[in-house]
Amino acid sequence: MEFVDVYFSLGSNLGDRKENIIKALTMMDKAFCSRRRALSSIIETPAYGFSAPAFLNCAALYRICRTGETPSQGALHVLDICKWIEWKLGREDHPLYGDSGERIYHSRPIDIDILFYGNARIACWRPAYPSQYLIVPHEGILERSFVMDPLREIAKEPLKRAFPEYFR
Repeated sequence: MEFVDVYFSLGSNLGDRKENIIKALTMMDKAFCSRRRALSSIIETPAYGFSAPAFLNCAALYRICRTGETPSQGALHVLDICKWIEWKLGREDHPLYGDSGERIYHSRPIDIDILFYGNARIACWRPAYPSQYLIVPHEGILERSFVMDPLREIAKEPLKRAFPEYFR
């Protein structure tokens, strides 16, 4: 059985934000049959890209059983689990985009993003939702301190060696 290290970003700005993150992590532990290997500090940050209540954000590392024949297939499986957890915790939205293609952000009880899936670089469509595209490493994270600050707390050396451009 092969395993892969997967780094996630979690954020919440609706309801009991800390409890939402704790519930998401507990559900991830169960879904991945593995307790997280590392968890960053939980930090409070302003909403990014829109006006809304502040977010709580953190990063988590899981070592999970590799599924699928390719990293893309495995990452898509992990993404489906994350989307299910978001839905179970009350997230009802789907990504929205403006006329010029820019992402429209909004409040949410929980947001779970895959930041890194092993040392793979992935760009693929999500078959169940053809309008959704998965990019790993998650695009735009270098400009988002609410992602990078918690990630830097828990990033292991193999990740730093595989993606030095993120850890200079």
